Amino acid sequence: MIKILMLLLIVLIGLCISPWLVGNTGYVYIAAGDYQIETSLVFGVIALIIFYAVFQILEWIVVTAINLMLRSRFIPHHWRRRSAKKHTLMGALALAEEDWPAAERAMIKGADNGELPALNLLAAARAAQYQQKIAERDQYLNRAAAQPLAANAVTTTRTRYLLKQGELTLARVELDKLSPTSKSKAPVLKLALELYQAQEDWDALKLLLPILKKRQILDDTQLNELNIATHSALLQAATIKGEEALEQCWQWLPRSERNQSQFLAIYAMGLCRFNRKDQAMKLLSKKLRSSPEPTLLQAIPEITTAQDTEIRKELLKYEVTHENNADYQTCLAKLYQQTRDMKEAKICWQNVCRLEPTKASWLALARIQEQLGEQNNANQSYRQAANL
Repeated sequence: MIKILMLLLIVLIGLCISPWLVGNTGYVYIAAGDYQIETSLVFGVIALIIFYAVFQILEWIVVTAINLMLRSRFIPHHWRRRSAKKHTLMGALALAEEDWPAAERAMIKGADNGELPALNLLAAARAAQYQQKIAERDQYLNRAAAQPLAANAVTTTRTRYLLKQGELTLARVELDKLSPTSKSKAPVLKLALELYQAQEDWDALKLLLPILKKRQILDDTQLNELNIATHSALLQAATIKGEEALEQCWQWLPRSERNQSQFLAIYAMGLCRFNRKDQAMKLLSKKLRSSPEPTLLQAIPEITTAQDTEIRKELLKYEVTHENNADYQTCLAKLYQQTRDMKEAKICWQNVCRLEPTKASWLALARIQEQLGEQNNANQSYRQAANL
């Protein structure tokens, strides 16, 4: 409706000014060298409009002709690019369906003329990995590594595949190229954690622990378990290396961790190995005064002998409060066996079998009963052990 009104307005304006234009045509005079042009102003304006329209038509014809020539020249390239997109899409769908052979074929076909060949090659390497085609996988990864900005992604992928393949040494070489630090991406840090654990490289894990904590790669429980496993392994390794290595490893631990039973028990056993039992017993007795923790109770029978009476007195203070503690009863049983007090040892083993029966506890009870001449009871204990 508005367009109709605008057209009507233009027509009315034209009707109103047309008599004025007819009566006042104006005058245009153009001289160029020997040529002279005389015409009315209205005709000149109309001629300019027609000239501009013809010029626009010629420009459109020339541009269209040039585009047609260029397109005809690059038509094969466009076809290849379109075909690459099609193969990439088919490969992505095959990956989603876990059709690895089809995914590999499609991704390779789409790699040469694709917009992002590195992605095609990495996807093809993944498909080859699932088919255990190691040579083809490495070939695709080498081609992808030559693409811009793909080197780190290829190195990470190759490390992960070598780790799954069990080639830990080769995987470590690739991981070292990434140099995991606090600025590394989370997948690289997780990969480093998995590889270090597989290699049991506790020194590397010790350096990685603060980074994992800072970046919050693991939750508190997982981080605590990893911390205990790492420092326990380092202490055990230091015990084998020598007394100086053990002391150095122990001093490296923070004060709070040196007070933990897991580390204290290993350190105490290491001290006994180097004829420093008195120092070990003092550490165990001091820790025992606060609370008899399971790892501490397991270490005490390994260190003490029948002559160590002081630590026995410390343990007997918990006889009432830990009556139903299987670890405590096991520790007492072993200490009574050291002093040849078989009756008390039998009572403790009976408590263990009542609280947390295991094959080892039933067998230990059976042997004590045999030594006490209780053959029928011993046979019953052996049957209980056989049923577990």
